[in-house]
Amino acid sequence: MTWNSVAVFARRPVTETKAGSPSGADSLAAASLSAQGQPLDSLVAIAEAFALPGPVIAITPLGQGNVNDTYQVSLRAPDGQADQLVLQRLNTQVFPQPELVMANILRLAEHVQGPAAAVVAGCRWEVPRAVALRDQPGRCWLELEGQFWRTLTFVAGCRPGERLEDRTQARELGRGLGTFHALISDLPVAELADTLEGFHITPRYLAQFERALRTTTVALTPQAAHCIAFIRDRQRFAGVLEDAKAAGLLPLRPIHGDPKLNNVMFDLATGEAIALIDLDTIKPGLVHYDIGDCLRSGCNRLGEETADWRSVHFDLELCEAILEGYISQAQGFLAAADYDYLYEAMRLIAFELGLRFFSDHLAGNHYFKTTHLGHNLQRALVQFRLTESIETQEGAIRAIVERLRLAA
Repeated sequence: MTWNSVAVFARRPVTETKAGSPSGADSLAAASLSAQGQPLDSLVAIAEAFALPGPVIAITPLGQGNVNDTYQVSLRAPDGQADQLVLQRLNTQVFPQPELVMANILRLAEHVQGPAAAVVAGCRWEVPRAVALRDQPGRCWLELEGQFWRTLTFVAGCRPGERLEDRTQARELGRGLGTFHALISDLPVAELADTLEGFHITPRYLAQFERALRTTTVALTPQAAHCIAFIRDRQRFAGVLEDAKAAGLLPLRPIHGDPKLNNVMFDLATGEAIALIDLDTIKPGLVHYDIGDCLRSGCNRLGEETADWRSVHFDLELCEAILEGYISQAQGFLAAADYDYLYEAMRLIAFELGLRFFSDHLAGNHYFKTTHLGHNLQRALVQFRLTESIETQEGAIRAIVERLRLAA
């Protein structure tokens, strides 16, 4: 669930074609855009329902998100420059109450203000903000023919994380997540809706897997059999974080819900982490869900889409750097028990995502978008191999956590 753009979100001049229309308009038509059958003229009309700062000159697909349909809207600003916004159709199968998603996003933007956020972050910090409807200034979404649309601001002069290159970038990734958590640590969880009940509740995913396995019509190949055995060997571990939560060891806090590497934006000039995007999953939860997801995505140098799943490895050096950056910002609110469950979070969230991918494979690929036959099976194999790599390095990971705990 990410817009995952590789574009530079800076303003740039708009040049004119010989016919006097902005360049990009022809390429817009040539792109034959659709949002699962959405015609181009409909996309323009939908975008123009929002209070845009100028006329639309181009709409192009944006990113490789697994859930929502996302577009970059280029606009002619009054000063002759090109502005960009994000137009997005929410998947209401995943988010059955999208108005609550928007309420959380609006509450986050209200809570995190620019100057104060920059003080906490120690650098520029941005929060994507919702754009109101043109004719209904108090409303930030459009419901049209059973579809739910919204427009969000771009974050200028940055790029999403793709793959960590070194410890410096890894530390920034962790610092970015720690900054986000620090900024919302005093936001009462009662003021956030639980927009995805059961999200990151691993025992529920285990139950979904059992149902999918009983009813699947998908052929159980040797690779599928490997996944089933892998899950069976670890199913007793599935409740480790929920048990700690129920025992009062880990409190509910506001979380991002999906802070993987490509949902963290890095400043093009400084390399600093300056924003987290894809805010649909903001909700009450355990910060361990976020930490585990960040480490899962950041410490796999081959990425979650690799076909070479047997070569997947959890990188300890990157893990250490991410945790250093995270704790540098989060130590003010982390308690002793939070440190105690960091290893469990890394192991569990990698396992959980593999479980979700494999269950979706068994169910016929209804949740995650796929591009080829067996795509979700391949993704599951990657996450299970990553889980195994984490398990084989448990002692070293716990030593890193203890060192950082003592240094905090």
